[in-house]
Amino acid sequence: MSALSYGLTPKMKPVSPRKSALIAALDIGSSKVACLIARLRPHPPQQVLTRRTHAIEVVGFGHAAARGTKAGGVVNLAQAEESIRQAVDAAERMASVEIESVVLSVSAGRLASDLFAAEIKIAGGAVTESDIARVLSAGHRHSLREGRAVLHSLPIGYSIDGGNGIRDPRGMLGERFGVDMHVATTDIAAARNLMLAVERCHLDIEAMVASPYVSALSVLADDEADLGAAVVDMGAGTTTTAVFLGGRFVHSQGFAVGGHNVTLDIARGVNTNVADAERIKTFYGSVLIGGSDERDMITVPSVGEDEREQMQFVPRSVLGHIIRPRVEEILEMVRDRLAVSSFAGEPRGRVILTGGASQMTGLSELASQILKRPVRIGRPLGIAGLPDAAKGAAFAAATGLLVYPQAAHLEYFEARNKRHLANGTGGYIARVGQWLRESF
Repeated sequence: MSALSYGLTPKMKPVSPRKSALIAALDIGSSKVACLIARLRPHPPQQVLTRRTHAIEVVGFGHAAARGTKAGGVVNLAQAEESIRQAVDAAERMASVEIESVVLSVSAGRLASDLFAAEIKIAGGAVTESDIARVLSAGHRHSLREGRAVLHSLPIGYSIDGGNGIRDPRGMLGERFGVDMHVATTDIAAARNLMLAVERCHLDIEAMVASPYVSALSVLADDEADLGAAVVDMGAGTTTTAVFLGGRFVHSQGFAVGGHNVTLDIARGVNTNVADAERIKTFYGSVLIGGSDERDMITVPSVGEDEREQMQFVPRSVLGHIIRPRVEEILEMVRDRLAVSSFAGEPRGRVILTGGASQMTGLSELASQILKRPVRIGRPLGIAGLPDAAKGAAFAAATGLLVYPQAAHLEYFEARNKRHLANGTGGYIARVGQWLRESF
């Protein structure tokens, strides 16, 4: 059982720019569990997606209906384990490989961000690798908080003697050396139970990453990240945001309202069951209400035992009047959270909507009105071999997990013993064992 001692989640080693790698991604959501297996091959620099060092080719794909999860977190361990096993098994069969570890997305646990600053004295007058390691370690120590698990610890800028905005400080002269760090966290209980569900499937976790961050890695063009952009991942049970400024991930937040809430509103509003409400939302869901919607009728199965009353007909306008208020509520909550983030200082920054709930007709137009910014729908970019079912916005987080290994070098993490973290033990026997392994 994973205890996540000290609030540190697993972190993977960056993939070498000169080596190929086989990566498995696992996205556990409120409505589906998706597993993708891909081969990463080095490629020369490109004119588009310049930050990617590898070409990505999907060789295995599997997904299953999510059971045992709510708002991205585990509520029934046995059911969640079964859904994970189904998705992973389908991907392994397609790829003809057996995977041992996965990169895991996290949307549960009230994602939040903090900014921390740290400063040290430069020992030799010029900044060295040792100085960078010391200042990053000092900033990282400030980030650990009781009850929270650190998903990302990213330096977003350095300073020397008060001069800010330094990207690469190596060799620069000064006396005081500082760093600003962005730390994204989640509730430790949510992270712990997600890890447990995956480990019960006999899979190791290479890294745990925030869903909106990897969604952004999948759907953002380079210039959007540089100029300022907010990616809003609208899932079934959660809506999460990731803000990018100057090409760097600087803010993340989330709340437990999403597309499933729209489904429940439809089920109550037209008196049908949840499964039929989801189908109606998928085929007819729209936030636009036109004159012809009063005449267009939708067939809705009724809830009841009398077979003669199993079908009813509802004007399409009724559906629109049910969906729109809930979507407006979600977008207003996004607006309020972006207003208190660093994104508020970029009035021309673009918003990219992604996730399964972003696919309702007219959503980008409504979002543009409420957020007062240009809005587009984001879909996976530069991923070869994707089946048609996975090319839409609903699989942005899953495909972004395949991009993440190329961005892992941006993270700061202190080396730690994996077994110590997994079991939450650090006693005498464990320390002796570690000393023996390192010494002989």
